[in-house]
Amino acid sequence: MHHISFSVIIVTWNALHHLKRFLPSVAETDYPNMEIIIADNASADDSATWVKANYPEIKIVTFNQNHGYAGGNNRAVKYAAGDILLFLNNDVRTSPNWLTELNVAFQDENLSIAQPKILSEEAPNYFEYAGASGGFIDWLGYPFCRGRMFDTLEKDNGQYDDQIPIFWASGAAFAIRKELFLEAGGFDEDFEFHMEEIDLCWRCLKKGKIVAAVPKSEVFHLGGGSLPANSPRKVFYNYRNSLVMLLKNLDRFVLIKIFFRLCLDGISGARLFLQGKFSETFAIIRSHFAFYGMVSSTLEKRKDAEKGKSSDSYKSLIFNRLIVSEYFLKGKRTYSEL
Repeated sequence: MHHISFSVIIVTWNALHHLKRFLPSVAETDYPNMEIIIADNASADDSATWVKANYPEIKIVTFNQNHGYAGGNNRAVKYAAGDILLFLNNDVRTSPNWLTELNVAFQDENLSIAQPKILSEEAPNYFEYAGASGGFIDWLGYPFCRGRMFDTLEKDNGQYDDQIPIFWASGAAFAIRKELFLEAGGFDEDFEFHMEEIDLCWRCLKKGKIVAAVPKSEVFHLGGGSLPANSPRKVFYNYRNSLVMLLKNLDRFVLIKIFFRLCLDGISGARLFLQGKFSETFAIIRSHFAFYGMVSSTLEKRKDAEKGKSSDSYKSLIFNRLIVSEYFLKGKRTYSEL
């Protein structure tokens, strides 16, 4: 079997503790045709110095400012020689054969983007929030995963071990053909953090590309390495970027759907307010005003995305009911219950 070349790109910022804990597993990957690139977003903790001293075979790219996830990865790609780009978070532990299994999957030339099964580093028998066994969205753009519905994480009993088409691959471990990444223009840097991988997958799906979960490949994600789960900043980016993504990519009834989404965001904010989570409530309010300020530039990107070949085949991957209703009103807590 042909060993496709992989470039594993790890963007990091002031996370030497994560590199010391997780980089060894990546460096010990049992695969003959790979390179590792550390993209340092202007860390002040000597991350680059430590990597150079302990792993001289690893490429190190240093930036003079923090470009975030999207910007750091986009810039690091310029130094990548592999045919497959694999964007990996700095708090991910890999299994020895994780790339071997992805290589098997990418032998199918129709496969464009993939993610491994993502399990919890702290509870390895459970799926991890960031991507579990593949991501989907509902008709209002709410993301969920095989193995994770909102904050409910399922135990991994092999129930989602089949390789299937998915709507989005997790940015924690995101593999894409380099040619496609460059053709698509990479990650949208206006997102800064969160949702940029869903946006990229959506744009590629509209061009008829295939995204898949490859559960035979396993990684273990700590999570919260960049922003803690309860961080108001994380709440801000999640809500703002979700609206930007919808405006940029929805092709029917976009204004009506965004209106419904704004209303549901308001309900979510009220719920947080009643729980005494005032900073998170304010983050949602700020996210809406920030979204309004991005409408014009997002519409320009929408026009650009509508040019050229377009496919509707991906629409079967969009859940045609409201996941909020299924979870909170009907009590469905697992993907298999949908």
